[in-house]
Amino acid sequence: MDIPRQPRPKRGRIALVAGGALAIVAGSVALTRLEPAAPTAERGTLWVDSVRRGTLVRQVRAPGTLVPEHVRIVSALTAGRVEQLAVRPGVTVAPGTVLLELSNPDVQLQALEAERQLGQAEASLVALRNQLETARLQQQASVATITSEFNDARRNAEVFESLDRKGLSSTNEVERARDRARELASRREIEQRRLALVGRTLGEQLALEEANVRRMRDVARFHRERVAGMRVVAGDAGVLQELPLELGQWVVPGQALARVAQPGRLKAVLRVPETQAKDVVIGQGVAIDTRTGGGSNGAAGVVPGRVLRVDPSVPNGTVTVEVTLEGALPRGARADLSVDGTIEIERLTDVLHVGRPAYGQPESTVGLFVLDADGAHARRVQARLGRASVSAIEVVQGLRPGDRVIISDVSQWDGQDRLRIK
Repeated sequence: MDIPRQPRPKRGRIALVAGGALAIVAGSVALTRLEPAAPTAERGTLWVDSVRRGTLVRQVRAPGTLVPEHVRIVSALTAGRVEQLAVRPGVTVAPGTVLLELSNPDVQLQALEAERQLGQAEASLVALRNQLETARLQQQASVATITSEFNDARRNAEVFESLDRKGLSSTNEVERARDRARELASRREIEQRRLALVGRTLGEQLALEEANVRRMRDVARFHRERVAGMRVVAGDAGVLQELPLELGQWVVPGQALARVAQPGRLKAVLRVPETQAKDVVIGQGVAIDTRTGGGSNGAAGVVPGRVLRVDPSVPNGTVTVEVTLEGALPRGARADLSVDGTIEIERLTDVLHVGRPAYGQPESTVGLFVLDADGAHARRVQARLGRASVSAIEVVQGLRPGDRVIISDVSQWDGQDRLRIK
């Protein structure tokens, strides 16, 4: 038989529904308040360095090349055609070693014409010297003749004056004798002046002609040197580095024909970026890495040096710095060899410093990730950086000694304040 059921009370069902709804709301609120999960970084891809206090050596690193300290550029004295190439680059040469020979008929004809003109000038000098000497001798003879005539006239005048005192001569004869003596005295004085004038003009004319001969000799010597210059010699002892010519090529005066360098005397020429060159001054120490091995200081191919000159101009964003080498060069070091130079700017004692971050600039404030004690997480810290070196930078504020800092590129996590390291 059927048993009638009693209806269940509705109050318990309502409470159960309300409790479930409250649980769902509370869970949603809790979820909205949770922080997003920190991104994960692979430990093997990170560079980590520790903050430490001590001496920071500020350095500037720049590439460069070895160049000879003494280089002689051999240039053409005259135009000509290359007829012979006696040597090739790489050969050791002496000052008188013939490098090449040129030919130019016009230069040889000009030299012959200069020699002819010099011969004419010398012949003219000899003829003028003979002519002037002959004129001087003739004038001396004239002076001697007139002097003899004057002495005779003076003696005749004295005789007539003596006869006149004794009454044995007339007045006309005495006056005639006196006039003759006075005339010859005047003529003798004129001839003597003419002789002195001949002597003075003789020296002046000879000096002018001798100066002309000297000029012609200089011209002839110049043309002889031009002819001799077509046989081009090294002019200095060293190694022939360049001889960019071919047989039959025409060269012009002043054109560079060859380059001779002394291989034992090399210097380094570094190209320092303009942003780092402001602290480079003459006299600073430099380490030149030739990468050839066997350096004088025990390091592989590293030679010490000093800054010799800093170029005032900035071509292509770099400053040229010349470095004189103070140590012995390793074997294999030669001109045009690529090198790396490290210039020591200054030494900072008792400063806080860390490895230079990939994204940190000197005198700036950057966010750095500092590892927690467990090394499993890293948090971003704002740090103020100071002076920088090649691989280290000064920490002014924000970090403490012993902090482990990620210095590799973390730009992909710019919007994150924490990292998870695994």
